[in-house]
Amino acid sequence: MTTEPRTFPPRPLSAVKAVYARQAGCPSSFALAVADFEPWVEGVAFETADMSTVPSWSAAEVSELHEAFGSGVREELAELTTLEPGTTVAVAVVLRSIKVHEVDSHPRAFHRAGRQAVRNALVEAFGPPTTPWPKLY
Repeated sequence: MTTEPRTFPPRPLSAVKAVYARQAGCPSSFALAVADFEPWVEGVAFETADMSTVPSWSAAEVSELHEAFGSGVREELAELTTLEPGTTVAVAVVLRSIKVHEVDSHPRAFHRAGRQAVRNALVEAFGPPTTPWPKLY
């Protein structure tokens, strides 16, 4: 019996949405991002296709949010314990868009949204996990 090696993602996963919102007082956090997860070569490639501007945010500040999202994606993929043994991570993640709150958005929130995007992509690709992921508190 031969089985093909399993990879993540097994197919293109378009418009994976991730929201990180913590609105229980000050300080609050908000990040919303949409990304595509495409099969690629082994490892993790990240790029941003979102060239939009955010009113009252500098290009450097928006770039910092993009970088934080990518960092969260890489961190979550590096720590995965929910994939079956022998599963290869071979993914290109393309950040398509972000939404911010002018006060409550910051790089840490986008970092956590990146981690959540990976979890959402895993559910879309393979179904819910048999064991729950730890909370990110």
